[in-house]
Amino acid sequence: MGELAVQGRALMDPASVDDVEWGVRLLAATPTHEGRDRELLRQWARRADEFGSRLAPVASTARVVERDDGLERMLLARYTSRPPTVELYTDTLALAEELVDARGWRAWYPPGSVRAAALAHEAVHAHLHHGPAKAALKQALDHTVLRLGRHRLAGHVAGAEEVAAHAYARTVCGLGRSPLLLTAALRAALTPPGREN
Repeated sequence: MGELAVQGRALMDPASVDDVEWGVRLLAATPTHEGRDRELLRQWARRADEFGSRLAPVASTARVVERDDGLERMLLARYTSRPPTVELYTDTLALAEELVDARGWRAWYPPGSVRAAALAHEAVHAHLHHGPAKAALKQALDHTVLRLGRHRLAGHVAGAEEVAAHAYARTVCGLGRSPLLLTAALRAALTPPGREN
């Protein structure tokens, strides 16, 4: 099957794309990765996915605030560090639940799991923001930006934290698929025809 046929199938059926490929697409759409080799992006996406899926359960101490303007912002949830807060967008959560039912994905995303996954996802952002796990993720990605003799400096990979957070949420919430799939479906539902990237 040719690349265009694969892309066309993914637009019609996002579930035909595996979780690592959704991670690749997220990285490819992230500024600083324009023109990067697709296999390198795949390697980073796979490593970030593995890192997130192996993280021990993370407790969140952030305050949770519910809002209803997520559809306008195209957000399901957001973590802010000062003060530590998770904003949950109830309108987007409701649309996500509708999409799960409409697409026949309930076996992958049981009732209430979208909210739980959003909270788990944001808990990992807080965990990576405030602790040593951020350095561990850099090491796992194995992206060297500077080497001096036997010393090397691991570099930041923009978007990798997002892939890891989705993999963590998939694992701790027992989802059949990464929330990245649901995010792609939400984006498609919220993007007016003719404005897709």
